[in-house]
Amino acid sequence: MSNDHFHVHSAHEHEVEHQAHKGVGLAQYVAIFTAILSVCGAVISYQGSATQTEAMLLKNNAVLKKAEATDQWSFYQAKSNKGHLMELAMEIDPSKADQYHSKLEKYEKEKSEIKTKAEAIDLEAQKANQQSELLMEPHHRLAEAMTFTQIAIALASITILTRKRWLFVIAGTSATIGLMLWGLALTA
Repeated sequence: MSNDHFHVHSAHEHEVEHQAHKGVGLAQYVAIFTAILSVCGAVISYQGSATQTEAMLLKNNAVLKKAEATDQWSFYQAKSNKGHLMELAMEIDPSKADQYHSKLEKYEKEKSEIKTKAEAIDLEAQKANQQSELLMEPHHRLAEAMTFTQIAIALASITILTRKRWLFVIAGTSATIGLMLWGLALTA
């Protein structure tokens, strides 16, 4: 019977052939939409992670600088205490006032240098903290953008299962909001 060129299609082959003749359908649009959103979501996720990591590193640097500044302020306080002891010693033993006075001047000079260094380190800590705060603002927008993108992908998947086109419209709206938030994060 092979000479008759008679071929029987299975149900699956018949459906594939039928879909091929129908042209582009909802399923293909949803598949393309979902693929594009998945790529966008991957980029948004990367950018969100990168900004969060950088913000955390800056925050950590701010904490370390603050600890360093605190050490300098403690050193400053110790020099102040030594200076007060020299003042007290001058009152108790005026015969050694010149010796105590020279030490007091030395401590005052050292205090001035320590204060300048501590203030500079405090300023570095504040700057790192502010930079960390600034990086967290786009991070929040990126997290929101990722959320709306994921909602859009989920709704698109449900669209295929239910064949409800209105779900695809909601998915598109969610995707649009996500992409707008992504754009806002990039301009921040």
